[in-house]
Order: sequence, then structure tokens, then C-alpha cells
Amino acid sequence: MPAGHGRSLYHQTSYAAGRRPSLEVLDNFARCRVPEIARLGRTLRQWRREFLGHFDTGGVTNGGTEVVNGLIELHRRTAPFRNLDR
Repeated sequence: MPAGHGRSLYHQTSYAAGRRPSLEVLDNFARCRVPEIARLGRTLRQWRREFLGHFDTGGVTNGGTEVVNGLIELHRRTAPFRNLDR
């Protein structure tokens, strides 16, 4: 995978084809001399199962659920609730 094309992992011809370079990213980023890349590599290793889940499940995500949850939380935080006992 060419440098600077991390998003290309998600645009492969098949999920198996995307999984192969993803494993390389997991193996190589944590050993990078650039501290920020190494930290990203360690984070990706901690989230390995979730990161590779995109390829293992055929691209299924819970993105829609997260969007709805975010909207609910936004409205909950900004709703003008009042103390009805006063």
C-alpha cells in the first residue's frame, strides 16, 4: 500500500483484499520512528478486532446506530428541562 493512501484499504475489490494490507498496517505502524504514527499503530493494535471487523463482516457497521445515539444525546443535553416541583 503506498504511503498516504490509508483510506484505500476500504476501497479494495474485495474485503479479503482489503484485509491483507490492513494486517500490514497493524504490523508496521507500531514500529515506525515517527512518534505519532507509532502511537496510532499501538492504538490500532488495541482495536485490532474492531478495525479488522470491517473486512470480516463484509463492511457491516453500526454507524447508523451511532448517528441516532448522537442525535438523542445532543437533544438530551440541550433540552430545556425544568424542575416541575418549583
